[in-house]
Amino acid sequence: MSLFGNLETSISAITNVSILAPGKLTFYSYLMSGKSFTLPSFAKINWFLRVLGKRDDNFHELCTVFQTVSLADYLTFSEQTELILTCNDKKIPTDEGNLIVKAVFALREKLGVKKGAKIHLEKNIPAPGGLGGGSSNAAIALLGLVKLWKIEIGFDELLKIGKTLGSDVPFFFYGGTALGTGSGTEISPLPDFEEKHLLIVTPNVAVSTAKAFAALNAAHLTNKGSKSILPICRDFADSLDLRRLSLINDFEATVFKLEPEIEFIKKKLLDYGGKRALLSGSGASVFAIFDSESSRQNAFEQIKSEKEWRVFSVRTISRSLYASSLKVGEDLLLKDF
Repeated sequence: MSLFGNLETSISAITNVSILAPGKLTFYSYLMSGKSFTLPSFAKINWFLRVLGKRDDNFHELCTVFQTVSLADYLTFSEQTELILTCNDKKIPTDEGNLIVKAVFALREKLGVKKGAKIHLEKNIPAPGGLGGGSSNAAIALLGLVKLWKIEIGFDELLKIGKTLGSDVPFFFYGGTALGTGSGTEISPLPDFEEKHLLIVTPNVAVSTAKAFAALNAAHLTNKGSKSILPICRDFADSLDLRRLSLINDFEATVFKLEPEIEFIKKKLLDYGGKRALLSGSGASVFAIFDSESSRQNAFEQIKSEKEWRVFSVRTISRSLYASSLKVGEDLLLKDF
């Protein structure tokens, strides 16, 4: 049996949905070739995102529900004495401006080693786009290096490193559906929520997360109520019914003012049959839920013909499938939460 076991079988059983467009194969075959191996780096959406208050450290208290989806980058790892990062997309930095490189440096520092690696990133997730691509890449880089370097490290130690790299990074050690609190780094797994018929649309605009936070103008953005609000957030998550929940993202009003094209995308997704639609993260991507494959396909064709937007047909990825797809780190990811 290969390192990745029956991954191909389990994946083919759950979806025929393409990452990039209808009709294209969804996943690679994650088999080792010589001393190299490839891991998927899945995107995320936010079913719910509230900005509750501002902390003493100037970060914001968040209450969000993360979800991994089948849109994915791919990281290929192989042995190398130095650190070499390459990417199929020339717009993506391959120096210390990339979170993968920062992840390598952080793991080296933690372990007190100077090991190298060759990592190739096949980029499919829009960057930036509010889909967590860079954060996902960082988490998967850490898991891949654990395998490549044959090191022993605990889940909690990896989580600590992830928190230093970015607010979304810790979620990608869990996958599936999960509650994020604090600055988004405190993760509590939730029962997996399944949606088979999703569209993600990303316009050719970039939304600065810093500007999105700065543009928030709400009276509750102080540090006075955050400690009392967070337990309410957790209680809310315990009784969460995503099928009945009104999708909410506090960034929508400000981001729509900064980039009206994003609001136009949401309107189009609803006009073309989306049951519900929402901005993901701080944007610029918007996702929508459809009733059926045919309604999603119709919306896909309509949107592709209307604008030069990137459009992705995806479905949700459960926590168990997420862990099995990252077989090299499965012992860590299947920690008893």
